[in-house]
Amino acid sequence: MNQTHRYIYLDYNSTTPIDPRVLEAMLPFLQDNFANPSSTHNFGQSINEKVNQARKQIADFINAESNELIFTSGATEAINIALKGVAENYSNNGKHIITVSTEHYAVLDTCKHLESRGYEVTYLSVSKEGLIELNKLKKSLRADTILVCVMYVNNETGVIQPIKDIASLAHEAGAIFMTDATQAVGKIEIDVDALGIDLLCMSGHKMYAPKGVGALYVRQHMNRVKLSALIHGGGHEKGLRAGTLNIPGIVALGKACELSQQEMKQDAKRISALRNELEKKLLKIPGSFVNGSREKRIFNVSNICFPGVNADVLIGRMKNVAVSNGSACTAAVVEPSHVLVSMGLSDDDAFASIRFSLGKFNVENEVKEVLKIISELI
Repeated sequence: MNQTHRYIYLDYNSTTPIDPRVLEAMLPFLQDNFANPSSTHNFGQSINEKVNQARKQIADFINAESNELIFTSGATEAINIALKGVAENYSNNGKHIITVSTEHYAVLDTCKHLESRGYEVTYLSVSKEGLIELNKLKKSLRADTILVCVMYVNNETGVIQPIKDIASLAHEAGAIFMTDATQAVGKIEIDVDALGIDLLCMSGHKMYAPKGVGALYVRQHMNRVKLSALIHGGGHEKGLRAGTLNIPGIVALGKACELSQQEMKQDAKRISALRNELEKKLLKIPGSFVNGSREKRIFNVSNICFPGVNADVLIGRMKNVAVSNGSACTAAVVEPSHVLVSMGLSDDDAFASIRFSLGKFNVENEVKEVLKIISELI
């Protein structure tokens, strides 16, 4: 990343810059290699081979089969296809869905829509650590529960849910298990078989690929999942997502997965050290505390409350620092974070909280500069 960029960027959970190697891989498909992969001529079929290669790169990354991946415009579309597809296709088995109060609005708003269509949704509460209680999930499961949907890594706090245990409980009750893994893919190792995941959503722009591309994993072996299509017109992507494929984005996502597979562990070690240094110094500010579990969370996130401070004002005064006070998807909404409120924070403390999310292009000097700026402002 160009270090002359005027911002110190600590908002990687919102979006990531494109890795130069990812950009290099996708550029030919914005220029010379422009053919439609659905075309039958040799030019089109040569592009289709690149799509298949990318599909395999992504599938290998999560230990899936190539035929289990559907390309989308991002995680939000993948979530909509999965939730609405299961609801429509399994309605004869029941109309009960279980999710969590701290999910991303892509899940919550889609569930609200399904409620308006006659489905019943149970929203599990979380502890002050941000974790669901497995006993509560077990008690919520019913004979007519068709789907359990739980986010892998929370976008605001970085809290990691016990996905394998949740999937096991869902399967014992005969339900499908779905996870929004947008903040997990590319950061931690994911094996859909070992974890028991039936549906998984991911997005390119959270892992150093461009915006506008994502993928949905749909299990096809051992507990095969069948979905109803959300977008019709041409039968692309096994009939689940019609429309000409975003070839540059797909190639980029494949390359991003390949790079993550090679570099994820070393990136995690370095980024974790930077996050820990930042957090340790920030917690010296009187009254400050971390929101959510410090043990069960992703390595790049620190969500810190500075009681009595207006986070919006503080962020506005940090002219050259990019941080967040909630999800970027709801940043324009003047209300406290639903995630932090669900964890038991008061509105005032939620408004006083800032999410610092680091990435692989951050360096130690940036952390020191941010600490200097914040200590001067608070």
